[in-house]
Amino acid sequence: MTAWDDNQGMPGDQAEALLRLLAEWGNTTTVIVHGGCVFEFKGSFPAGSLGEGYYNLTGGSSGLHGHINLGRIRQVAFQTRPHRGRESYAFVFLGKDNEPIFKVFLGRNDDGALFPGQVAEFHRIKEHRSVQ
Repeated sequence: MTAWDDNQGMPGDQAEALLRLLAEWGNTTTVIVHGGCVFEFKGSFPAGSLGEGYYNLTGGSSGLHGHINLGRIRQVAFQTRPHRGRESYAFVFLGKDNEPIFKVFLGRNDDGALFPGQVAEFHRIKEHRSVQ
């Protein structure tokens, strides 16, 4: 049993639209957990384009690069829970086995406060279960 409820997310076919939108949000934190290790990238989520069956991140020299197999994303869940005593929000990209492929957390300013515009957009997307 995982922490993700099928009724609490949006379908994986919304992943591309969400990724395109995230590229416009400014600072976020992308987290990838693999093999017991946690990898984090803080900064703007890179823009991307479709090619050869993947959503190819075109981050230039900013750090985060890669190729996302959109067909493997079954659902995008909404994570809202405290982290180290502070509110925290993330989009969780889930695979066919209902396990996280990666997460994108809303960004914080230099004082550690969440960006209000990102929080408002997160709630709007969660309420409508759609990027549009």
